[in-house]
Amino acid sequence: MNILLCPDKFKGSLSAEKVCEYLAEGLSEDNQHLNIINHPLADGGDGSIALLIKRLNLIERQITTIDPLGRKIKAHYFHSDDTAFIELASASGLVLLKPFERNPLITSTRGTGLMMKDAIEQGFERIYLFIGGSATNDAGMGIAHSLGFDFLDEHGHQLDPVGHNLIRVRTVKNNEVFDYKKLQIIVLCDVTNPMHGPNGAAHVYAAQKGAEKWAIEKLDNGLKNYDKILQNHIHQELGSIPGMGAAGAVGASLVALLNARLENGFKMIADLTDFEKEVKNADLIITGEGKIDHTSFHGKVVGNVLDLAQQHSVKTGIVAGNIEAEIDHSSNVLFQKSVMSYAQNLEDAMENTKDYLKLIGKEIGQTEI
Repeated sequence: MNILLCPDKFKGSLSAEKVCEYLAEGLSEDNQHLNIINHPLADGGDGSIALLIKRLNLIERQITTIDPLGRKIKAHYFHSDDTAFIELASASGLVLLKPFERNPLITSTRGTGLMMKDAIEQGFERIYLFIGGSATNDAGMGIAHSLGFDFLDEHGHQLDPVGHNLIRVRTVKNNEVFDYKKLQIIVLCDVTNPMHGPNGAAHVYAAQKGAEKWAIEKLDNGLKNYDKILQNHIHQELGSIPGMGAAGAVGASLVALLNARLENGFKMIADLTDFEKEVKNADLIITGEGKIDHTSFHGKVVGNVLDLAQQHSVKTGIVAGNIEAEIDHSSNVLFQKSVMSYAQNLEDAMENTKDYLKLIGKEIGQTEI
């Protein structure tokens, strides 16, 4: 029997690779005959590149850049042949800031832009940008600024590329540092939120980045203004495009100014790792993530895996840290198990995830196979 393990990470607890490892250990305890295939997945968010390093034989490059507040840091990206793989979170991520430093009105993606600039100067013709985990809401102005664009107010004065200046932008100036028509930039996102509005970047994500209610309103109004300004460049409204709200609407500047395209992170990673081939050969697929909620079925790993499994008529199972949303994917879902249903409390679940996953794996092997 071929069992395909393909979870996302359990955020704050275990990597996707470790989730596979511990589930597999439990599954095989009483079932040595099982053929268990570990295929950890990601959806384009932070940690995605870690899954690709071995599979694609990526080479690491370390450079000096800046963090979301402009402080010098060391960061790295990876490359293979003519392609660079960059995680926005490595220079512009929330993990780089202390809780009291979080403020999307003043943080910027300039550091990520410097990483992309280095990749371009190194001669890479294609850049995959993974945009999860950002500390910013600058609509990618910081990246564009590092790559040769200036943002001017109504008086022609240059603005810092930060969130609170989105509302003040009247002109975008291209200093033509690079020819972006010769460069392929693919932005991998893990959500479907629009750029602005009730379900947009500011209203959905800015609070976790440190924004108070008044700041969220200011950022959302700024994104609406910036959307109008960018229409002068591409003659297309960006605001309603699914995924444009990811990572503080970073895709807005990338698509409008840098000739980039947004793509679903899961689908790209699945293609790069030949995931569908594994699905076709599986008798049972087990997927999951740290918390199953309503977002799990909108661009995330779990929803995409369940859809793909249905297409190929493969039975599935769910193993998660916690399950907060009903899983409605017809009869091909055989079971749903969560660490929280075994643990005494959240602290116990987080500290002993490894042991509970082994136990869950063993029980699946005894009762579901």
